[in-house]
Amino acid sequence: MSERLGKDRTNALLLVAAMVGLMWALEIVDVAADGRLDDYGIHPRDVDGLAEIFSAPFLHAGFGHLVSNTVPFLAMGAAIALGGLLRVALVTLIVAVVSGFGTWLIAGANSVHLGASGVVFGYATYLVSRGIFSRRLSELAVGVVVVAIWGIGLLQGLLPQERISWQAHLFGAVGGVVAASVLAGRREAKAASA
Repeated sequence: MSERLGKDRTNALLLVAAMVGLMWALEIVDVAADGRLDDYGIHPRDVDGLAEIFSAPFLHAGFGHLVSNTVPFLAMGAAIALGGLLRVALVTLIVAVVSGFGTWLIAGANSVHLGASGVVFGYATYLVSRGIFSRRLSELAVGVVVVAIWGIGLLQGLLPQERISWQAHLFGAVGGVVAASVLAGRREAKAASA
């Protein structure tokens, strides 16, 4: 059992690392292509571009943007990955869809939104709300650490700012709470059926 759990956690951590590796590889390609990949970010209310909800988190507006997302993505993604491969995959999917679709719905016309910060905000609110839903001391402690390290930046990122996709941040944060609620419900259903 513990060997299988260890392998699952390893695979989950590898998924987080692979997502970051993909972001870096795409930014290198983007620089070589004079920023043409940035066109695959979210174009609000463009029905033809709905699929860009899935590409936008992997694209960044330069290496500075990518660096600012890499550290929190890796740290919080690793904390979620300790719950296993399925957990980190589901949290990432739920957060990316809620963040991307919310941005697509309300962001300003003639704008393009890209970057992993919506997922980062979702990871943060997932880790905080997961502890609230589960009432597990260890998960509450992780939430406290997230707030202590990233709390001020998270709050500032939710405020409307020029050239920052606060919409992705806001809906990413909503997505994190949704993911925590959904996965808490799955955990309770699994416990009840055992």
